[in-house]
Amino acid sequence: MSGHEALLADIGKYCQRHRMAESTFGRLAVNDGKLVARLRDGKSVTLNTLERLQDFMNRDGSRDSGNADAEETVLGPNGAMVPKETLAAQGSLTAAPSGDTETHEPSEGKNFRFFDNRQKYLMFVNTCSEKWVVANRVAMELAHIHPAPPAVRVFDAGLGDGTVLTRLMRAMHARFPTMPHYISGKEISLEDIRLALEKMPDRFHEHPASVLVLTNMYYSEAPWLRVRSPAAANSLVWHEVALDGSSSFEFEEQITALQPFLAEHWQAKTSEKTGNPIYERPVVLVIYRRDHRFLLDSVIPKPGMATADFDLIIASQPYRLRVPAEFKANKVVAPLARALRPGGRLVGIHSHGNDPGLEIVQTVWPGERPYTNDRHDILKATKEILGSTHRDLKYNAYSDARSVFRYDMHTLPNELAGAIGTSTLFAAWNAAIYVAQIEDERLSDVVKDGRYIDATAGVLRKHGGLWFNDETYVISRRQA
Repeated sequence: MSGHEALLADIGKYCQRHRMAESTFGRLAVNDGKLVARLRDGKSVTLNTLERLQDFMNRDGSRDSGNADAEETVLGPNGAMVPKETLAAQGSLTAAPSGDTETHEPSEGKNFRFFDNRQKYLMFVNTCSEKWVVANRVAMELAHIHPAPPAVRVFDAGLGDGTVLTRLMRAMHARFPTMPHYISGKEISLEDIRLALEKMPDRFHEHPASVLVLTNMYYSEAPWLRVRSPAAANSLVWHEVALDGSSSFEFEEQITALQPFLAEHWQAKTSEKTGNPIYERPVVLVIYRRDHRFLLDSVIPKPGMATADFDLIIASQPYRLRVPAEFKANKVVAPLARALRPGGRLVGIHSHGNDPGLEIVQTVWPGERPYTNDRHDILKATKEILGSTHRDLKYNAYSDARSVFRYDMHTLPNELAGAIGTSTLFAAWNAAIYVAQIEDERLSDVVKDGRYIDATAGVLRKHGGLWFNDETYVISRRQA
């Protein structure tokens, strides 16, 4: 056996002994979740990396070999080695959770994160109508906001590929055609920032009095464009782009020219405490039309002088389903609610269940309950956090008839009449496990025996299609 094969064998035995995913091993050992996959493809490692791998396995994985100050790891509830601080955040231990993660969520062993698994995400977005339906639901709130000079101010707390935001921007132009628009979005993913920017040239053409602000900061920082850590503040990259010209083509050329800047600065790394992605350095990108610079002078944010007083905040799928409601409220919803101006509204949206998608999941994993808390739980937890200091906030759960809405997987009219095609089954299965946020390591056995195909086909035939339910809630601030 060669040295390369011996190393792979040792890693395989270690992962089997500790019931650990290979990607988790790579991340904990050398902060590289794709290391083992590259080794299996024949790639080599440096002597330094080899020593770190062997040191990690020799020390039984109890400490992160890449950082002498890393947290202790323990055996988690799913059998994988998990940072001790992770279990503390989930209530299994008494230690306080860390606050340095991108989404401030506790990770769970192999931290499957539905918004940065690119294959699942892109297939879901392109085969289901959720983005369209969510945008229409959020646009309904435009009738209830009360903008004040100098601009209509909107914050998207999870920009994604920009579909929801750009559809909302069209609706904003239709309702407020003569007002300046301040549009801010938070997104840590470089791929999503690129996709979102591709949709913006037409927006600057239709509504010239627009200021677009994109950032990778945390939820507690992004609305204010202000970094809490002095060390991170010193590395802040603030980039202002004034677009020349008057056509979508000209704007597109200049926005596309930002790609080298994004590649250099919009980078993420893995948190040593939780394994979740966090920014390497905070970035603020401000874009507007040069010919409207004079009109927008009071709208364009300045470093250290930005304010968080938003008329509308979009919080669509901003947290993992299974984390406690108190965690969601404290780390995501409450900071966003603080950023509302008088008369402003925060629209929260997350998966609800009670749909064919959940039926597929429960056919494969009987008793699976991914939706551990609903809008009532989240609003109650948020009110307990903010109630004493923000008495002008109103928490609106509404009835199910108003709150719960449906979106569908796209299928052709006759696609489910006879034998269901393989691509349709794969798309439906992907959507079901994406929405339910099923961890990757739980899928291997199911995929091997093929029972997921029968489960998916049975549900599609039973219901004549596939759809999912989301639920929404609104937090509004009383007008002054």
